[in-house]
Amino acid sequence: MSTILGAIEGGVRTRVAVLGLGEAGSIYAADLAARGAEVAGVDPAVPAAPPGVHRAAGIAAAVRGAGVVLSLVGGRAAEAALAEALPAMARDAIFADLNTAGPQDKRRLAERAGRHGIAFADVAVLAPVPRARLATPVLASGTGAERLLPVLAAWGVPAESAGPEAGAAAGLKLLRSVFMKGLAATVLEAVTAARAVGAEDWIIAQIASELGESGPALVARILEGTPVHAVRREAEMTDARAFLETLGASHPMTDGTIQWLHALAAGSPS
Repeated sequence: MSTILGAIEGGVRTRVAVLGLGEAGSIYAADLAARGAEVAGVDPAVPAAPPGVHRAAGIAAAVRGAGVVLSLVGGRAAEAALAEALPAMARDAIFADLNTAGPQDKRRLAERAGRHGIAFADVAVLAPVPRARLATPVLASGTGAERLLPVLAAWGVPAESAGPEAGAAAGLKLLRSVFMKGLAATVLEAVTAARAVGAEDWIIAQIASELGESGPALVARILEGTPVHAVRREAEMTDARAFLETLGASHPMTDGTIQWLHALAAGSPS
């Protein structure tokens, strides 16, 4: 294990770069800083970094000297962020891509990192980060996954390996999304219809009771979060459909979920 990563696992102060300080990125950056890491964050759309986080002037400045780089810039910006980071990264550092994307996209990023001699980890975040923050479970795959796992464990992140191939973790997340986003569509459709006959509270209680002990909280998160994140979730489900097509799997439910999310994002769910 490298000196940098050994220092991270050992719990001493070390440098982590967080690319993208949106909702998830700012939480990771703030929580790592609170645990004693030296965190540099960068996001041109965010005017200030979270408490304890140094706001870097750019990606190259953020990643220079970092043992681990966490990319949370969004799938569309992931390749550009990687390209800017790679020349400035230490050769023993790990680039961890936490953006939601298709397996083929993650493999392309891994190949690019490999040409620069940088270990790449495809990291799939398996739940909304605001809920459990740094304790949100993840899957990791790729050349850097096995080196990253003990680092994540030292940070208190529940992490499992999805194998040595980048894209494996991303694919599993998209399969999970087929169910989770489809469930959200069904819940909102039922609640919207029930509201028309004055039975909203009743149908919510019925749905929650079928989902077990955490049912009420899950239904509440679906009702609150889905409209807010409809655009991002539509993009995620479009990636999921593309992945299903590569598997030769039918996807009528996913098609319906995409159509519904698109309408919801436009403000007129059908």
